[in-house]
Amino acid sequence: MATPPDSPIEEVVYELEPARAPKPIPVALEDLCRLTKFTRQEIRVMYRGFKTECPDGVVHEDSFKDIYAKFFPHGNSSLYAHYVFKAFDVNCNGSITFRDLLVTLSTLLRGSVYERLRWTFRLYDINGDGCISRGELGEIVSAVHELMGRRPHQPDDDMKAREQVDRVFAKLDLNQDGIITIEEFLEACLKDDVVTKSLQMFDCL
Repeated sequence: MATPPDSPIEEVVYELEPARAPKPIPVALEDLCRLTKFTRQEIRVMYRGFKTECPDGVVHEDSFKDIYAKFFPHGNSSLYAHYVFKAFDVNCNGSITFRDLLVTLSTLLRGSVYERLRWTFRLYDINGDGCISRGELGEIVSAVHELMGRRPHQPDDDMKAREQVDRVFAKLDLNQDGIITIEEFLEACLKDDVVTKSLQMFDCL
């Protein structure tokens, strides 16, 4: 029998009082459809998978890192997974709910190039101050190198990473003031065909 389109999906939210049990709060399927670019059926399928893997209703950072490690067994994915987790954790409370996950996946898989770039900027803006510093860009580049299996703190690899940071930073810091704003990031990336095409790789999903 088909599930009614307005059937609730349970999302577990933890109360501040540790003695109290988590309260399942129903999330209307219609609301999730409105917030994302997924269909009702796609949301139902993803929710079943989410509840199977995360029966308590949330993903914590350790579990998130374990998932990343399975996809990148030849590299050290821990640091990069930490930054991605922070970008997914929209409420900055140390956990990702099904709603958080769905909204972010909708942006990455079905969002416009502009929306994906804004999410990428948030990933690179590690301290959340609204701009990307050379140090922040360097941290993300180093994390990506480790993710892909390159050895950290090796002279040759460190030099390549620094050169890559210098090259990218010079391209994005349009007014050369030492920081990259969201406006500079969007303008520089939207002018770069390589960046635009790389973000279009998800269009078929």
